Amino acid sequence: MQHVKLVVFDLDGTILNTLADLAYSVNDALEKCGFPVHAMEAYKHFVGNGVNKLLERSLPDNRKTPDDIARLKALFLACYEVHNMDRTEPYTGVHALLQSLQSNGFLLAVASNKYQAATEKLIRRFFPDCSFAAVLGQREGVPVKPNPAIVFDILRMTGVSPEETLYIGDSGVDMATAFNSGVTSVGVTWGFRPREELEAAGACHIADSTDDIMRIININIHTQRT
Repeated sequence: MQHVKLVVFDLDGTILNTLADLAYSVNDALEKCGFPVHAMEAYKHFVGNGVNKLLERSLPDNRKTPDDIARLKALFLACYEVHNMDRTEPYTGVHALLQSLQSNGFLLAVASNKYQAATEKLIRRFFPDCSFAAVLGQREGVPVKPNPAIVFDILRMTGVSPEETLYIGDSGVDMATAFNSGVTSVGVTWGFRPREELEAAGACHIADSTDDIMRIININIHTQRT
């Protein structure tokens, strides 16, 4: 990897703990449809592949139909639009990390499977003083991660090469996205998925804290220069 110029972050489970608001909103939709609800912990394994997959995973096995997903989606979106910031908050050290990277000249970007409007809204709300070169979520006609399309879009927007890019996420989906797009991956252990999943998915680096990310960047810069 060359000198790092661009750091791309996943959103849910990486820079923001959104689990409680996601769980509340899906459960609200399930309840209104007469389906069983789930404990918040279960949603750690439901999220990560976009809203449709989240809702499909929450439904009973015999009701994972396009019609049921569409009905649930309309109710979920209505609820989440109102409640997506009730208990959501940045993970410890993330805001300082973003500011430090920005002040040191790194480009910042977000690549999320959360739908675009919510991705933009949450970034504006929680990181208003951070300047992102790109904030991309799930968009119509663009395949979700681990397809590399979202990372390729960010690389085109910034003019940065894959070799100069670090991708940070909390799940196997994120590690696969990084691999598929030819960038270096960092798996964070404070998110929704365990270290074992990150390692099994081939994470180039593992970070247990935001300080680890700065050390990883410094190590890579040092290695490149020697």
